[in-house]
Amino acid sequence: MRESVIYQDILAEGRAEGRAEGRAEGRAEGRAEEGRSLILKQLTRRLKALPPTVEQRIAQLSLMELEALGEALLDFQKLEDLLDWLDHAMESRFNG
Repeated sequence: MRESVIYQDILAEGRAEGRAEGRAEGRAEGRAEEGRSLILKQLTRRLKALPPTVEQRIAQLSLMELEALGEALLDFQKLEDLLDWLDHAMESRFNG
């Protein structure tokens, strides 16, 4: 059975699909990490040092949430603005 042409074709197709999915996931993770890094730099520049707990909360954000934070941070004047935004993002995540 393992030597049949059909089996080998199915196996090759499965491997190709797996590699493609892995590349797509890797690219998405890379984009999220780049976005997270840029946003942390911008927030640090705007608000000065960020507490480690805040950095941890930002690390948990999805790519979509990071994009929204990237826009919102332009309006932040103090750390409390960021904390309020993060609290609201968490509420939205759990309340749909």
